[in-house]
Amino acid sequence: MLIKIHPATPSQRQIQKVVVCLANDGVVIFPTDTIYALGCSIKSPKAIDKVARIKGVKIEKANFSFLFYDLSQLSEYTLPFNNEVYKLMRRTLPGPYTFILKANNNVPKIFHNKKKTLGIRIPENNIVSEVIKELGNPVLSTSVHDQDEILEYLTDPELIHERYKDLVDIVIDGGYGDNEPSTVIDCTGPEILLVREGKGEI
Repeated sequence: MLIKIHPATPSQRQIQKVVVCLANDGVVIFPTDTIYALGCSIKSPKAIDKVARIKGVKIEKANFSFLFYDLSQLSEYTLPFNNEVYKLMRRTLPGPYTFILKANNNVPKIFHNKKKTLGIRIPENNIVSEVIKELGNPVLSTSVHDQDEILEYLTDPELIHERYKDLVDIVIDGGYGDNEPSTVIDCTGPEILLVREGKGEI
């Protein structure tokens, strides 16, 4: 199913449709402030397994990120981090950044492994923000890649729907996506490290 949602003023009725789908083990493709992403509720083991199958990875080896509505939810899934990291996140989020933090004991239960780190994002996108807020818990997320060697990511929601309509429950059309991923910053060591330079300014 392809659902058009206005990126600036998302319809609550359409948002609720997506939330109900996610709450019932659904898998959704949605826009972010960078590229389109494939994801599901982190509370749904069945949907997480399905996302891993679509991506062709084993769940215990997958590097999926969690998307949050705001910083207040982080403590449920991450170990405490220092003031420098907190200030950096306050300054850059919501925005096109992925922060790698130390995971607490709740994360290995979700991934069936001994995962010690977690990539977290708070995208600056009204559609996905409203979905996460209404759902009440983070959304697991992974990039939608293109098979084209020049274009790394699929940006046209109608083409995304054409390719994934038989694999996912909903594709959200929130306009054309970006073709540049988030900037990834590792905050798990004694120093903050740049892992990947993306859309977020350094």
